Amino acid sequence: MKPAVHIFWFRRDLRLHDNAGLFHALDSGIPVLPLFIFDTRILDELENKSDARVSFIYQALEDMQEILVKNGTSLDVRTGTPVSVFTQLTEDYDIRAVSCNRDYEPYAIQRDEQVAALLHQSGIPFHQYKDQVIFEKDEVLKDDGKPYTVFTPYSRKWKATLHNESYLPFPSEKKSGHYFRQPAKPLPALGSFGFSPSPITFPGKTWKPELIRAYKEQRDIPSIPGTSRLSVHLRFGTVSIRELARNAGSLNETFLNELIWREFYQMILWHFPHVVSRAFKPEYDNIRWRNNEKEFDAWCNGKTGYPIVDAGMRELKTTGFMHNRVRMIVASFLTKHLLIDWRWGEAWFAAQLLDFDLASNNGGWQWAAGSGCDAAPYFRVFNPYLQTQKFDPDLKYIRRWVPELEELTYPAPVVVHEEARKRCLEAYAAALKNK
Repeated sequence: MKPAVHIFWFRRDLRLHDNAGLFHALDSGIPVLPLFIFDTRILDELENKSDARVSFIYQALEDMQEILVKNGTSLDVRTGTPVSVFTQLTEDYDIRAVSCNRDYEPYAIQRDEQVAALLHQSGIPFHQYKDQVIFEKDEVLKDDGKPYTVFTPYSRKWKATLHNESYLPFPSEKKSGHYFRQPAKPLPALGSFGFSPSPITFPGKTWKPELIRAYKEQRDIPSIPGTSRLSVHLRFGTVSIRELARNAGSLNETFLNELIWREFYQMILWHFPHVVSRAFKPEYDNIRWRNNEKEFDAWCNGKTGYPIVDAGMRELKTTGFMHNRVRMIVASFLTKHLLIDWRWGEAWFAAQLLDFDLASNNGGWQWAAGSGCDAAPYFRVFNPYLQTQKFDPDLKYIRRWVPELEELTYPAPVVVHEEARKRCLEAYAAALKNK
């Protein structure tokens, strides 16, 4: 007789504590099989076989495994397409139910629909829960029931809604080991999935209250540790958004607003999925981009001759991270100074960022290009020199990443700021003249 199990499928929620779906699975009274799938449809698209995100996921699995082993159980880590993995699992177990936390990205929705259809054929319930956001989908809408497309009124409604909702932690960590079905066994090696460890050092998931209190004053200065560096942990769910919002909200409203921006872009992606490949504002698809490949290559490799831009791009390539203020500067430079399609920059960030999140990445790039909801107006063209004077006046950040700044080997600027700005405004005006 096959053992009866309730499968909990980890995805963007790689933690055992304060995990909504896991709590409900453990509360079902059926032994829980904790599952993680290295999805080959995703892995096969990664050109870098030491991709830092795969290493980060594996490290998070090791952290959970260490806790589970102490309770005499372990993760079941498999590789393949989710449908093929669940097909095998239905042969190995008497699956009473499958639970997971919702993911809102287009591929994830398609994947989950396929798995749900497969399970339905065998009469297996497929339960999904809210976990990676405080409010999802249709929980924060305008009074007429339509989605917000401007951040400030959305944030006001978000905060007002918060007072009427419970977002306390789910006490799943208090469940003892006998609720799990999987016997203790070692994790498969990272190499068995075709990947090697990344040399990148990952940021810790502990945060200091004093940093959050000073967030508003320090967050725009790239030379100091003035940001939380929690974005990767939110991306993969190694920290709880409920726990973070509850604590941060009382310390600094500016920091809380950044968490709300994250949910704003998640909501936009859900209601307006066309933003994945097209401009939120259709008229911006009329822009005639120059798309000069040589200039794009200079931008990617931090050789534009604009020090603040080059510093940011080199930081990204070396660490998988870029300071948020600098992200805005380099994105503005690519789309406005070089007139290169924002989708090129978005794709480069998607390949490089350790904290890559489709909704936030797309929202940020469309904001910079002026094509998104509540975006910077098209005539706002960041001046890299003024941005440097304001946020890195002593060149501490720049000198760290561009040590050859004053050497003859440092390249001349690929464009002249004033000329590039004029060209940009003309191109945008031509595209939007029939708005």
